[in-house]
Amino acid sequence: MKLKNKIGVSMLFLMFMACSTNPFTGKQTMAIVPNSQLFPTAFQQYNQVLSQSKVVKGTSQSDMITRVGQRISIAAERWLNANGYEGYLKDYQWEYNLIDDKTVNAWCMPGGKIVFYTGILPIAESETGVAAIMGHEVAHALANHGQQRMSADLIQQGVAVAGNVAIQNDNDREAFNQYYGIGSAVGVMLPFSRSHETEADKIGLILMAMAGYNPSEAAELWKRMKANSGGNAPPEILSTHPSNDSRIQEITSLVPMAITEAKKFGTSSFRPITKF
Repeated sequence: MKLKNKIGVSMLFLMFMACSTNPFTGKQTMAIVPNSQLFPTAFQQYNQVLSQSKVVKGTSQSDMITRVGQRISIAAERWLNANGYEGYLKDYQWEYNLIDDKTVNAWCMPGGKIVFYTGILPIAESETGVAAIMGHEVAHALANHGQQRMSADLIQQGVAVAGNVAIQNDNDREAFNQYYGIGSAVGVMLPFSRSHETEADKIGLILMAMAGYNPSEAAELWKRMKANSGGNAPPEILSTHPSNDSRIQEITSLVPMAITEAKKFGTSSFRPITKF
């Protein structure tokens, strides 16, 4: 078998064998990099970030981050257990930290390691706003979006290598690299990333509602995010995220679903929204 054929067969076999199920959609997702390998690496990177940052401890804000995170993680476990995914979180090691930094961001690594930067708190405005952010970030980890992204990157790189091996003509190879790079990014990778954001928004709404936070506040949060950006955003087709307007509209449409889902778990009212 020729080398290029071996590469193609190997990639197809890898894609077929390395799959997992997204518990929130029921769909098969790519899992070329297993969580058994991904989680320890993520935990190590998380500890490195903390060691190089000014971690806030023992304040009302840091306590709030932990409190909200614990409520969201408990909601996630309740939802997963009720939907036939007992033990799904057994390898997760939840940790919630606030870092003193002006960066307007928060994130959750694969395996449940979470960071909020103090710079995002003025936009959150309230504990409910923090819950909207927390639910979204936790949802990325629960749906294994990091694992899927790494798997997609490996496939993208593999196709590029296969193309370069298969194409003998230098001019044709140069054209392939140029058009494949642009085409795979705009046509595949960026839409893939945007779909993850939309999925995390939906899951996050359910989790925050189950945890007792009004999911309607998520749309208000993104209105503030939009105002904070000053309108400086690339066209949606060239972005890893949906546009703010698309996001606000989609989240608003999903709020009734999240409220209905929360009621199944006994949450029929929400905590009052009190600004910091």
